Amino acid sequence: MELEKIVFEIISHSGNAKSLCFEALDSAKNGEFNRAEELLNSAREELIKTHEIQNNMIQKEACGEKQEVSLLLLHAEDHLMTSMLAKDLIAEMIQLYKRTSKDNK
Repeated sequence: MELEKIVFEIISHSGNAKSLCFEALDSAKNGEFNRAEELLNSAREELIKTHEIQNNMIQKEACGEKQEVSLLLLHAEDHLMTSMLAKDLIAEMIQLYKRTSKDNK
């Protein structure tokens, strides 16, 4: 697979994951905790796809197939990292919403 296609797959899956995370947060704000968990699970699946692509690139490089490091690839990696951070922080925020929801009942 050519580098540009790989990069855009990383960006696409990472963007999907981040969007799903923020949808999950909105659901939690509305007290829809089951929906929030479903959306977070979907985000995790998107990130797993991204990690598979990334791991494939790492394995190829470990076998001697050097990959050109471009600004576009760095941009894709940045998307991945911010999506992972969003998932982790939003998962914690959802837990806080759950806790405050129980405390108010």
